[in-house]
Amino acid sequence: MRHLSGPALVAVVCAAQVLAQIGAYFWPALLPGMIPLWGLTNSEAGWITAMFYGAYVAAVPILVTLTDRLDPRRVYLFGVACTVAAHALFGLLAEGFWSALALRALAGVGWAGTYMTGLKLLADRVDEKLMSRAVTGHAASIGVSGALSFSAAGLLTECFGWQSAFLAAGASAAAAWLIVALAVPRGAPPAPAADGGALFDFRPVFRNRSAMAYAIGYCIHTLEMNALRGWGVAFLGYVALATGATGSLLAPTFVLTGLALIGTAASVMGNEAAIRFGRKRLIGFAMLASVLLGGSLGFFGTLSYSLAVVLLLAYGFIVWLDSSSLTAGSAGTAEPSRRGATLAVHSSFGYAGGFIGPLMIGVILDLAGGMSRAAWSAAFLAVAALMAAALAAFLLLRPRELAGDRGR
Repeated sequence: MRHLSGPALVAVVCAAQVLAQIGAYFWPALLPGMIPLWGLTNSEAGWITAMFYGAYVAAVPILVTLTDRLDPRRVYLFGVACTVAAHALFGLLAEGFWSALALRALAGVGWAGTYMTGLKLLADRVDEKLMSRAVTGHAASIGVSGALSFSAAGLLTECFGWQSAFLAAGASAAAAWLIVALAVPRGAPPAPAADGGALFDFRPVFRNRSAMAYAIGYCIHTLEMNALRGWGVAFLGYVALATGATGSLLAPTFVLTGLALIGTAASVMGNEAAIRFGRKRLIGFAMLASVLLGGSLGFFGTLSYSLAVVLLLAYGFIVWLDSSSLTAGSAGTAEPSRRGATLAVHSSFGYAGGFIGPLMIGVILDLAGGMSRAAWSAAFLAVAALMAAALAAFLLLRPRELAGDRGR
């Protein structure tokens, strides 16, 4: 295989990520129809959504940390293979709560072997100046796939049924596997840590206050983001029914597609703003704005469908604004020989939040007696309260800026 330049490698990996993760959010996109089809409670639906992130949290410390000793390309291809199997088997075999739970867990393992390992592959092979923008491009590719996921799920299901939608997602992931296998050259195994530390010794990572500040922020950021992605369609569906706006041209799945596209643009803009104005300043602003918008969404968004759409899109912009900035901060302040372990911890924190977010929303809705204005207000207020706590922790830990940030 011929050597790829840094920008070419970024382009290839980002294209593969779009194809690999196009089916990642088919389940939450189809949630309103699957709940009555399978007779699920809100809590059961929340468990299925959350299990994707729970399996990710269990697998990511192993798979991403292995990239400190193995070529990340090998681990990435394993993760994409799990994704192919998860989507294809969901389309063929899923028939209720337990089968869906197991197959979403397999999809979570695939995500663990694909998301941060793809980022590690780039971080190991591009120079320091390109790394921040490579992280942003990588995050953008994930955002594009997430955006397409919602509309693709709705269109494919309407035309061919939900089973065929998941089979198509499996085929797309298989194409991603082929792209990376054929286009990305094999790399040499990374050098071990200079101090001879054990591969799975995470204590040096936890002692890195700067990386941990970004990881804690990422934890609640991902909780918030996945609560919004996991329940956004259901929230808008409730508002449409409650306000008599069911004939709106802005269907919930298309609003969530717009949300993810806006979020992708926000993530890119946020990283550029972090470089220009300072990473800590940008992240602090985004967290504070999230508290204000998220805390008001359930109360004011239930008044009208149009207002719900506007608030949801504005909230999504703010939620995604610091997404790549947080991850770039963690990767950029990690010890180079422990970058895989640092990203594993960072990602574990993030997707522990991602596991809790959708489940927390489902449980709060059930405890409040089902979907209502008061229930949605309580759910989004709980998310806002956790983000306020994350902002306090971020400020107390005082993380470092990155090379090239103006605020450095």
